[in-house]
Amino acid sequence: MKNNAIITINNMIKRFPVGVDFFTALKDIDLALNKGEFTGLVGPSGSGKTTLLNIIGGLDSPSEGRVSVLGQALNNTSHRERAGLRRKHMGFIFQSYNLLPVYTVFENIELPLILNKIKTQERQEKVDQAIEWVGLSDKRDSRPAMLSGGECQRTAIARAIVHQPALVLADEPTANLDAKNSHHIMKILTQLNKELSTSFIFATHDEKIMAYLRRIVHLDDGQITKDEKIEPPKP
Repeated sequence: MKNNAIITINNMIKRFPVGVDFFTALKDIDLALNKGEFTGLVGPSGSGKTTLLNIIGGLDSPSEGRVSVLGQALNNTSHRERAGLRRKHMGFIFQSYNLLPVYTVFENIELPLILNKIKTQERQEKVDQAIEWVGLSDKRDSRPAMLSGGECQRTAIARAIVHQPALVLADEPTANLDAKNSHHIMKILTQLNKELSTSFIFATHDEKIMAYLRRIVHLDDGQITKDEKIEPPKP
């Protein structure tokens, strides 16, 4: 990795087959993101932001170009290697929460640690810490059906950060939340970004998120149209 970069993308193109032709979702993407950044991929529906997020997360592959994430060139890795990278070093937050309905809050958050074969006592400590981070100590034994939308999303956040990953990818994490819950979620993520130096990348067109971002990469029609750093507000 160059300097402090945890993600480098060069001359990247992504095409999807459509009948006998192709649709080009991303065109000539060049991007470098550094450790600890709080970045938004911002643009209208169909601009390519979710596709770019999925490629960074190793959930999809580029058609052309180079993509390196956390020191691994994803072009040269197998499905198993990419899955291992995600499991150990990444967290994912989705707008649909993706919680297991038969599991409690504690058990949903614990799942990544079980997959990483963390021992029982350490799992307990890490899950308790993550639950405290998101303010759900009184809901640890509740199942998703007993939670509000905001509480479900906080559970999903705790699951994403319980193993203290280097990188968290969030796809429209506040889309199903009202303004109060959206701001609460973003304040939690901002604090975790500061405390853990975790890098966050959001795919969003939600105005409520914009005020919290420290870098905004604008996409339109599959291309980066603007890349701006945002100065934090003065105290």
